Amino acid sequence: MTGAPQRVTFREVFGIAEFRALWFAELLSIFGDQLARVALSVLVFNETKSATLTGLTYALTYAPSLLGGIFLTGLADRFPRRDVMVVVDVLRGLIILLVAVPDVPFWVVCVLVGSVSLLNPPFKASQLALLPQVLEGDRFIVGMAIRNMTVQSAQLLGFAGGGLLIAAVDPRVALMLDAATFAASALFVRFGLKSRPAAATGEKRKSFFASIGQGGRLVFANSGLRTLVLFTWLMGLMPVYEGIAAPYAAGTGGGPEAIGLLLAADPLGSVIGAAIYTRWVPAAVRPKLIGWFSGLTAVPLMLCFLQPGLIVSVLLFVISGGLGTVALMQATASLTLAVPDENRAQAMGLSNTGLTTVMGLSPLIGGIVADQVSAQTTVGIFGVAGLALTIPLAILWQRNISTRPERWLPSETARAEHT
Repeated sequence: MTGAPQRVTFREVFGIAEFRALWFAELLSIFGDQLARVALSVLVFNETKSATLTGLTYALTYAPSLLGGIFLTGLADRFPRRDVMVVVDVLRGLIILLVAVPDVPFWVVCVLVGSVSLLNPPFKASQLALLPQVLEGDRFIVGMAIRNMTVQSAQLLGFAGGGLLIAAVDPRVALMLDAATFAASALFVRFGLKSRPAAATGEKRKSFFASIGQGGRLVFANSGLRTLVLFTWLMGLMPVYEGIAAPYAAGTGGGPEAIGLLLAADPLGSVIGAAIYTRWVPAAVRPKLIGWFSGLTAVPLMLCFLQPGLIVSVLLFVISGGLGTVALMQATASLTLAVPDENRAQAMGLSNTGLTTVMGLSPLIGGIVADQVSAQTTVGIFGVAGLALTIPLAILWQRNISTRPERWLPSETARAEHT
């Protein structure tokens, strides 16, 4: 009789040198990205005095990633993933340096900023595809939790630090610092990761254009994979309160400090949720909880129909953010492990690109609705929509687990299910 497997700890995961390299690289990139977004906003507004052009520039830091997710993530399957990450980091650093050059025409700034956004998906896809090779077994989900916690923290520090730094120095200096973070990230990846061959080689390697749709066909032809991808996209719909934080705060009678509290709620919930999940939820049951956590994410949002005040709203969003993070983290982990390695980067690129797109559309739709009803009511409507969309996905996911537990559950749990 064997004892229960010991819980994987954060220290154990951080003890793996390759994970530390990936972690430091991502931390630097995210901090630099957030710093650059603040710097670009200040730089463009100072030079154009146009809120519209400033908003356009900010949108370009996100929008072109949709095209990158469709056309470029397959590169991380066709070429060694470490090399893809290094090349992307070098290119992004050089482009940001060009943006920092004085007197660059605005249209050139737009092209350069859009190019950086275009290159983000192959880096992210390479990273997500490498993680299961670096972290085996239950270490993988713990590593995903660490990533989530540090990503949220880096985003907060990047925005806050960016504002303080740019108040003291020229925005172009901040852009040069962003370029330096890309260079440092490239060094961590190049010298911190082992050299691995490309995943798609020989007969597995299709032509570039034939491979573009391979990930989509693979994911959407399978009920379980399709359900997991839709779960990840659905989690991008829920945090609509971030995009309408200003009108929501005004509806509670709060000012700028209230907006900050509302924006901090989701990252705080994410950190708490990821920590509790990896510590207290056994690995054997985690995949079974994706549907439950997704549905529960919507419940706090529905309580906004009651027009809660600021403090109650922040608590609701902390709870929703924590549950949503856990659902997204586990759905992403299950998807990553279930996809063949030669198609993993493209499949993860599809999942991440869809998530980013939904996260961009959610506040847009939320803003339109909030112009007709109160912001609190808008969040409640999104909660109802989220729950309605979750129920059929949860049923499909449970059916897949029951039908093929050996594919979706840890091996020991799957054997028990068959027994």
